[in-house]
Amino acid sequence: MNQMLFSLAFLAAVPFWALMIVAPTWRLTHRIISSPLIVLPTLVVWAVAIAPSFADFAREMLGPDLAGVRDLLARDGVVAAVWAQVLAWDLFVGRWIYLDSRERRLHPLLMAPLLVLTILLSPIGLPVYFLVRLSAKSPSAVHDVPAGEVVARVD
Repeated sequence: MNQMLFSLAFLAAVPFWALMIVAPTWRLTHRIISSPLIVLPTLVVWAVAIAPSFADFAREMLGPDLAGVRDLLARDGVVAAVWAQVLAWDLFVGRWIYLDSRERRLHPLLMAPLLVLTILLSPIGLPVYFLVRLSAKSPSAVHDVPAGEVVARVD
């Protein structure tokens, strides 16, 4: 059961990653990824996996120490739950990167490998995106009209 939950956590997240990487400009991708609820399927897996150990898990999280966390992580169900939690967090971070990069009009061919890096190693992918972001136009600059330019109004 725990192996199935471990695998299911990945399967719950991968369709959203695929949309952001393979079809980033598709209107439906933006619509789907715009919802923070995309992390819910992975969090449902977390809830099912952690349920048998929830009391011990909650007690340890309220007063964590290394030995107690190590003991919890010796349980397959807790490992599957932590895996689902990591995947949900990575997806949430990837979602923010995707939305921010689209707003800044960063090219999808630049963003695809960065999103893959974020899936694999979000603690590296996120700071790399911050570096890329420094060189990108701010969202307000993308939408601003240059001074002196006349914009025709169509009613």
